[in-house]
Amino acid sequence: MTAKITAEFIKAIPKTDLHLHLDGSLRLPTLIELGKEAGLKLPSFDEEGLRELVFKEQYKDLPDYLQGFGYTCAVMQTEENLERIAYELAQDNMAENVRYFEVRFAPQLHVREDFTMEQIVSAIARGMDKAKAEHNASAAVQEGNDIPFEYGIIVCAMRCFYEFMSPYYADLCRVMKHAPKKELFAVASLELAHAAEDMAHHKGLPVVGFDLAGEESGYPAIYHRDAYQYCASHFIKKTVHAGEAYGPESIFQAITECYANRIGHGTFLFAVDMIKDPAIVDPNAFVKLLVEYIASQRIAIEVCPTSNLQTIPAMKDIANHPLRTMLDHNLSVCICTDNRLVSSTTVTDELMKVIDSLQVTPRELRNLVLAGFKGSFYPGSYNAKRAYVRKAIDRFEKLAADFGLDK
Repeated sequence: MTAKITAEFIKAIPKTDLHLHLDGSLRLPTLIELGKEAGLKLPSFDEEGLRELVFKEQYKDLPDYLQGFGYTCAVMQTEENLERIAYELAQDNMAENVRYFEVRFAPQLHVREDFTMEQIVSAIARGMDKAKAEHNASAAVQEGNDIPFEYGIIVCAMRCFYEFMSPYYADLCRVMKHAPKKELFAVASLELAHAAEDMAHHKGLPVVGFDLAGEESGYPAIYHRDAYQYCASHFIKKTVHAGEAYGPESIFQAITECYANRIGHGTFLFAVDMIKDPAIVDPNAFVKLLVEYIASQRIAIEVCPTSNLQTIPAMKDIANHPLRTMLDHNLSVCICTDNRLVSSTTVTDELMKVIDSLQVTPRELRNLVLAGFKGSFYPGSYNAKRAYVRKAIDRFEKLAADFGLDK
């Protein structure tokens, strides 16, 4: 009889988080402390009050889910604060044996005349590097009883934005006040793509990918095609939030128009009834072909179960999540948190919820965990990534043997 997959085993194994928003993953005490220092009018200045009023277990809808980001972004406007928040996030991940993660955020929410994109990304990298140095110098790593910690930074363009969101967006809206909205969005994302390439290839910063986040329905990824074309032409890896609030067509567009290497969420991949394009004469065949393409090309899907349940209340339970169908189609799926604070979760929590709800086998669990390492936009060379993945596999298999899960 196969041993039961326990929370102790899940916490012990090396894990990844490839879909992790910095501004949704602050420590709550840090938000309160920095909010007081900044004179921010929080709805409450104690943790219990904020969890009741803002960072809830269940939300009414996506706007309700997103309200907390106004408070977190407000305390992320200095180098010191960004460095501290990044350092604490790395510490929190390492405490549950997350050994690789990619933190994503929208630099243009922080840019202003005296605060450049490079300064912003550099501050986050300093925080991460501090935590990385501490862990990698530990006796466990040095003696081969743990694997090193690594990370990457993904910069996010916004599908749509408004002038009140940041000084950068306000200036752009003013300069391009007569331009169609989609041109406005395209200019911002292309500028971010140029900055990403410069930081990754010329400034030595660990920018490993480019993302498109924000309101999906009504703001198609094709508006940002120029930015993604630039990234593709300059060897910047690409992920796209797609299929989170819209259907298979959104995922198709992310792959065919934006050359996505990974898909963020992909929740409505199998939702044939959401297809709107009249040119798709056989929606069932379209979805079947799309799924087979994603599987064969090993385009990883960054699944965030708790976040999906919170923003799609009709789903109600992970048992209703398409993750089981994704696994049955042998898609490359990695389990992620999305927002550790906003969703009150950890990678360990996410994996345990999936295991408990979907009767995941030890073999499927191994695939889920290792898919994160294999699908990562690792900042080093391909050979270095292969060596790192091998360390993760060896560590996982040793722990599986120790816990009696290697049969």
